[in-house]
Amino acid sequence: MNFKKITSTLLVAGMCTAAFAADEAFSLKGNVQTQATKMVADDDNDFSSFWIRANIGGQYKSDNLDGLVMLRIFAPEFGNSLSDGNKNKNYDKILADLYWVNYKWSISENNKMNLKIGRWKTDWSQSTHFGTYVDKDLTVRGLWMRDYSHNALELGWKCFGISTLNVMLATKDSHVNTGYIRVEEDLKFSFPLEMKFAYRSNAIDRFKHTAVLTHRYAAYISYNVIPELRLYGELAHLSTMNENVNTKADNYIAPESKYFIKDKTYNPFYVGIEFAPSSGIMNTLMSSLYLELERVGDRQKISYSDKKMHDMAWTVAWAKNIGQSKLQFSLYNGNKFTDLGLAFRLTSTIK
Repeated sequence: MNFKKITSTLLVAGMCTAAFAADEAFSLKGNVQTQATKMVADDDNDFSSFWIRANIGGQYKSDNLDGLVMLRIFAPEFGNSLSDGNKNKNYDKILADLYWVNYKWSISENNKMNLKIGRWKTDWSQSTHFGTYVDKDLTVRGLWMRDYSHNALELGWKCFGISTLNVMLATKDSHVNTGYIRVEEDLKFSFPLEMKFAYRSNAIDRFKHTAVLTHRYAAYISYNVIPELRLYGELAHLSTMNENVNTKADNYIAPESKYFIKDKTYNPFYVGIEFAPSSGIMNTLMSSLYLELERVGDRQKISYSDKKMHDMAWTVAWAKNIGQSKLQFSLYNGNKFTDLGLAFRLTSTIK
């Protein structure tokens, strides 16, 4: 008897039952994604990476409570090897990708508060490849959607129709003695301007452990010059304290990234242009066209790589919505500014 298949069947059946029983407040969500990347500079002729995955779950919405549960499913051939004693066997791996509840209160007409608990992602830069430096590991390049996940409790405050302030306490273990504080302010104006500011620090690590204190600050701006043309960019300041930390202590916790060392700062930034035609032949050819340029200082040093890596990076990306599907294609550079990489993603929404 295949208990795994039975469990999966009961899960989907339970979701369907809930969807019909929730007076249309609960809805199923799902899509299938395919992605492939290829570095032209590689000597081999195969893909640099390839996978097909499914995302399925459900979302509940009401005046005072929202909730979401999403599962991410990969085939066993796409890197899902689970240890089974002294042997490695491949299984279909189902990941608890997203799950959260969000309690909402209306204080006044222009003031609302919410409390969010669970696991969710942040990708606030809205870039195709770059940004979200307040969460990002600078040694890793992004591609379309970055998976910056948080296990957290977050208090939010929306006021005057333009400001949304979120204060997050996130943990990395089941004892809640390692983690970070994250604060984000989002300003959306009546005219086509959006600004975001964020701060993150591993302050929770210091409650019971020896750790280097890090600070991350980031600012994002987006402005539509005309409805079809948007300029956007992000600037960040990442730093560590100049303090003596005993790295040999029994309760020492290493930084999230190797480059977070004593008394060191980094100032990454990127700028971008999005062209999004709303009608005519250009709208037939594309939904959006992006051009982006990034600089991360000392990229080779922070990556601890023997390969030559340039501080500058670029990408040109194209996206097209066709019915329930979205096509995305991008050109980008590899380690060197002149290395050419290709990426393709197809997302088909099934609910």
